[in-house]
Amino acid sequence: MKPLSDTYVEETRLGFWFLRSHTWQHHVLRVAVNDLRSLFSEEPPSAPVILDAGCGQGKSFQYLHKTFTPTRLVGLDADPLSLQLSAEEARRQGIDIELIGSDCAELEVADASVDILFCHQTFHHLVQQDRALTEFYRVLKPGGYLLFAESTEAYIDTWVIRWLFRHPMHVQKSAAQYLEMIRDQGFEFEDRNVSYPYLWWSRSKDFGLLERLGLVKPKPVGQREETLVNVVARKPLQGLAQ
Repeated sequence: MKPLSDTYVEETRLGFWFLRSHTWQHHVLRVAVNDLRSLFSEEPPSAPVILDAGCGQGKSFQYLHKTFTPTRLVGLDADPLSLQLSAEEARRQGIDIELIGSDCAELEVADASVDILFCHQTFHHLVQQDRALTEFYRVLKPGGYLLFAESTEAYIDTWVIRWLFRHPMHVQKSAAQYLEMIRDQGFEFEDRNVSYPYLWWSRSKDFGLLERLGLVKPKPVGQREETLVNVVARKPLQGLAQ
């Protein structure tokens, strides 16, 4: 495996602490999993094999387990300390988990072995995004699903986030660019499989305070710079999308 600095940018100490917080679990992870579940055009696979790519400290395990009832849940992360904390979290939750120390650009996972790949707020840390997406496609079964939830450049490239956290700024993308990247890889999705959450924590200028006070009206999709994008994208049943 290449040195971590060549493949992803690690969290700051503050970021690592934040990923253990109630705010992260309740207002970010829980909301994302619920939203992604609502974006399926049909019922998700029954008793799936789920890969949590970039599982961090394992706070997503409880939500994935409750929502999709997997027969096998695999957590993958390149950071040894995060994997240790993931194992502890799984024990606390009473969830059977397999943990793999691997980088997203070189997944140590068999071809076509995963029904659902969950990638939540991981991609903006990856330096080699194209390679990671190719790996996601490889390990998914034909007909399998990529559950992709990301912050966009409009959120990452703000003074608050740049001051508190650390990211590879040269690879950040807009919502449209992420969707184009996923489609170019061969994944299939329609408009109904995409959402653009405009959550308070993603709006670093005022955290939505002016809207909550009724001082400004919320802007609809298409008239604002999106801060988040969620998509449920499917690997075609046969070959690449044409």
